[in-house]
Amino acid sequence: MTRPRIFVVQPIPEEGLQMLREVGEVEVFETDRMITREELKAGLRRSDYLFTLGDTTIDEDILDANPHLKGIAAMSMLLNVIDIPAAPRRGIPVTNIPHVIGRTTCDLTMAILLGLAWRIVEADAFTRAGKFRQEQSMSLMCESITGKTVGMIGLGEIGQHIALRCRAFEMNVIYNKRNRLDAAREAELGVEWRDNMHDVFREADFLVVMAKYTEETHLMIGARQFDLMKPTAYFINTARGRIVDEPALVKALRDKKIAGAGLDVYWCEPPVGEPAPSPELFDMPNVILTPHIGSATWESRRQMAQLCARNIVAMIKGERPPDLMDESVYEVIAQKNALSQIGTQ
Repeated sequence: MTRPRIFVVQPIPEEGLQMLREVGEVEVFETDRMITREELKAGLRRSDYLFTLGDTTIDEDILDANPHLKGIAAMSMLLNVIDIPAAPRRGIPVTNIPHVIGRTTCDLTMAILLGLAWRIVEADAFTRAGKFRQEQSMSLMCESITGKTVGMIGLGEIGQHIALRCRAFEMNVIYNKRNRLDAAREAELGVEWRDNMHDVFREADFLVVMAKYTEETHLMIGARQFDLMKPTAYFINTARGRIVDEPALVKALRDKKIAGAGLDVYWCEPPVGEPAPSPELFDMPNVILTPHIGSATWESRRQMAQLCARNIVAMIKGERPPDLMDESVYEVIAQKNALSQIGTQ
């Protein structure tokens, strides 16, 4: 009996691959870059199931590459790059995974905050350049974070983890979000509400973006908001790149309207065909740039890969996958199965 073929668009932890190999033949697209559309189509033509991750676009054109595709499993919490309605119409189940990276993304955000406060990137370059020739040098002076104010734009699950960690560092936390937390939760987190987002920008020593990316938050932060910030304040975005007007951020940094920035997300993602981030940021020593690694711990990625793999395993076994995105797909599959049975009678 021919084993099902599974195409994986990027390397994943071995624990996820082991689960897939138990039920099928696995092909991994081994690369350090995003798969192209043509490479993805070629992989689909050789496969029965697709294991996708990142911002790999799956649209009608991609689905046309294999009319007999049996399932798509995404190693992602959000599926804004997959045409969910198109797949069920073709009888293709689509699954995602539960949100499991709250604390991981929180830890990265805190690492960036501390890195900015202590000028870690600059200090590392300074030392590597052989400039460390005097103890207690005045060359790389910083300011303590104790007593400073962290302004949160958005305060969901990840933002609340960040708030607790900031409070542990004896920092003050203020926030603005669409729906205010109840008083008991505010007290538990030790945060203060601001009913005007601009007040958060004015008061913050570290401005952290944790809002969800929606039509409402698209380009929500730009020149006006950067003009409100203190010249000693830092801007941190580990949420989504297109919440922020990136050229406006570059200008604010160039004009020294803010002290620096830490970014894990960018306007251009996935980085295909255009530079990500803006090349102007590369030469700014007061900017920390990371390649969207909010989930990049072995613990988180193992868990994510296994959660995604379990959906393909379930599909291959003829079971309902635990993280199915659209229940109506099973009606389509049932209808197709019924028609095929009639054809064999």
